[in-house]
Amino acid sequence: MASLSAQPVVAVLGPTNTGKTHLAIERMCGHSSGMIGFPLRLLAREVYDRVVAIKGKERVALITGEEKILPPNAQYYLTTAESMPIDRDFAFVALDEAQLGTDPERGHVFTDRLLRARGREETMILGSDALRPMVRALVKDAEIIGRPRFSTLSFAGATKLSRLPPRSAIVAFSAEEVYAVAEMLRRLRGGAAVVMGALSPRTRNAQVAMFQAGEVDYLVATDAIGMGLNMDVAHVAFASLRKFDGRRTRRLTIAEMAQIAGRAGRHQRDGTFGTLALEGSSGARFEDEEVDAIEAHAFQPIDHLFWREGRPTLASLDGLIADLERRPDRQVLRAAPQAIDLAVLKRLAEEDWVRERARSKPVIARLWAACGLPDFRKTGPEPHGRLVARIFRHLSEGNSFLPVSWFADELARLDSVQGDVETLADRIAGVRTWAYIAHRSDWLPDAESWAERTRSLEEKLSDALHQRLTQRFVDRRTSVLMRDLGAKGGDLLLPVKVDEDGIVTVDGEAIGRLIGFRFKADHLARHGDMKRLMAAAERRLGVELSSRARQLAADGDAEFSLATDAGRPVAIFWRGDVVARLEKGRSLLSPRIRLHRALDTLTPVDRAAVEQRAHPRREAPDKRELEPHSRYSDAARDPACPPSLRALLAPLAEAGGIVPRDQVASAIEHLEREDRSRAERLDVKIGTIDVYSPTLLKPEPTRWRLALFAAAEDQMMPDLPVPGAVSMPTPTDNAACEAMTRAGYRALGAQMLRVDLAERLARIAHEARTGRKPFTPDPALSTSLGLRPASFTQLMLALGFRATQPGNSEEWTWKGKRPPRKVESERPGNLFGALADLYPSRSPRNAAR
Repeated sequence: MASLSAQPVVAVLGPTNTGKTHLAIERMCGHSSGMIGFPLRLLAREVYDRVVAIKGKERVALITGEEKILPPNAQYYLTTAESMPIDRDFAFVALDEAQLGTDPERGHVFTDRLLRARGREETMILGSDALRPMVRALVKDAEIIGRPRFSTLSFAGATKLSRLPPRSAIVAFSAEEVYAVAEMLRRLRGGAAVVMGALSPRTRNAQVAMFQAGEVDYLVATDAIGMGLNMDVAHVAFASLRKFDGRRTRRLTIAEMAQIAGRAGRHQRDGTFGTLALEGSSGARFEDEEVDAIEAHAFQPIDHLFWREGRPTLASLDGLIADLERRPDRQVLRAAPQAIDLAVLKRLAEEDWVRERARSKPVIARLWAACGLPDFRKTGPEPHGRLVARIFRHLSEGNSFLPVSWFADELARLDSVQGDVETLADRIAGVRTWAYIAHRSDWLPDAESWAERTRSLEEKLSDALHQRLTQRFVDRRTSVLMRDLGAKGGDLLLPVKVDEDGIVTVDGEAIGRLIGFRFKADHLARHGDMKRLMAAAERRLGVELSSRARQLAADGDAEFSLATDAGRPVAIFWRGDVVARLEKGRSLLSPRIRLHRALDTLTPVDRAAVEQRAHPRREAPDKRELEPHSRYSDAARDPACPPSLRALLAPLAEAGGIVPRDQVASAIEHLEREDRSRAERLDVKIGTIDVYSPTLLKPEPTRWRLALFAAAEDQMMPDLPVPGAVSMPTPTDNAACEAMTRAGYRALGAQMLRVDLAERLARIAHEARTGRKPFTPDPALSTSLGLRPASFTQLMLALGFRATQPGNSEEWTWKGKRPPRKVESERPGNLFGALADLYPSRSPRNAAR
């Protein structure tokens, strides 16, 4: 790659639909070699096909993270921005959509290419006119050329779905919205093509081909169409003006609106944009100043770009992280937010085995390359980090290759064309991960063969996904409950009924079933009159859902249940079906209720009534189960409660009713006798090593407490301890170990023991000793508790006892400052009697609970 002092850079800036990409292709093909970096794999593939038609396959290369076509004599490279080989020498280099340097997640890549990617004879930067100040500040020798739009873009206002003009693109910002709109278009206009960034190029091209050929007149897409995908679109309708950007849901910027709206019109053909009007809903609305700015292509200039060191040192692991976290030295550059590759690197750097292996530059380079594996499935840093860790472990040991058997097994697991649209799309995302790996010849033996197998599998799944999409979303009919399109004439006379089993019939024809608030369509009802029947059902189901909301608000506690399936969100069920999920609220005992999306069609009054009735404190089958916890929280805020007691109750309430004694030792030391008595009346047990509530250790309170913690931390529900379990193996997973600790178990090396049993053993041990003289505990103690010798030793040490001789765990002596207060019992010294006291759940009444 040429240096920064090479031939001057040309920046071609202007609004969408100005032919900038076409100009770059023409300029590149006029040189002996060239490269263009694009923001999307789909766009790189589209331009690759165009350049192949001009130069021939043997001279054109395509390089993306998970797809590589690299002929031996390739001279023209079409790549994604991340895959640009900027150390190679090309006569021409171009960067498309350079304004994406403002993107928090990928912006640093575009900024790095803008600063470092240079052609030997010509360099071209393509982007929005808002990028002009950045080009002037960062590429001072650049010649800036304004590129006016060839056609007029005008605002058309809001349009009903049933009145959208042909050749329209409807833009939504989630897969659910895309499928819902596409389903409605299927019923109203006979079908729609679907385009999303997550689709493979093969699926996307097949869908676009239907639209371009006129097989369907409508296209439903995400904002992926805003990045240069060229189609004959006359009108762009926004189904929404808000999107989730990976961190929060926000309104689109004017520049983003213009980027998408600019897809309307082709060359010198004018285009229009507007919003989708939905009956019964205000829908999305443009502000006047937004419309004026989009029509005039007048946007606020960009005042910063995100930056991260593009050539970090690989001399040491800490040096690599420091370079990646280094702040820029130019005023117009800002340090990029932590991307997932850096997050995974920092997580792995905390592992001793990783640091032990990453001592040389080649191994550190391998580690950083592994961290660059994209998270195609959007699982997040923690799950994705585990996959990267496994990859690096293989790459840094043995023959430094990934095991072929593992790779083959993962591909075989994905090799199925069964399932719905989401299932197939998820499998394709999984294949993209392994395709990325297969294109690393230094990671996998016979990489070329495996790359071909991943390509074949992706094409197979893509064809199946295209088939599902062209079946007009027969599995996505729940979307009909999200919009009410209205109807006229005879439809108003069609009787709609919902029977006791939830079967929905229109004019005697069964079309689906209402399960709780969720509608599931019956595929057997598909026929020529389905559009008319479904339209009638939509209007009437709103009345039925409102009626069900009122039933829910009036129902007793017996109709509600708390769903605590391990590995799933904590949910509230009503009459056997989900109605809400628990999320983080103001406090542990006051979680937030988020209603299931099937309840979105309810009126605000009905939604409020459902939220109030579904609150878990109302839903509890027995309020006394969590009452000690509530009393702790109330007393901790009561000014009449002594400060010393409040100092104990506040952390106890925050910890869910169980806290290690050493964490509240100061508060315990300041308790007066009356304070201790009051604590006992509040069901507080001040033990030798833990402070807890005996009531909260029962199975049902434990389930509720763990559920509330999971909701407060936005986590999935952990596994519950076996009801009545006295001891258990200590989980190797930190999250599972923390859950068992909160459930009331104390870790003793390889085993955990319930805290109340630990306190009972402490009392028995103190009754068995005489002063500080050595004594031998009854061996039946550890046997009855299910403790192995090593764990029993850990417990005795935690209780303040010490072995009389090192290595001798049979004879002990008391080494504490003073013995704990003795707790009177009806059966002193009888551990088996104590155990019997702790199992009231074995009685018929509590077993049912």
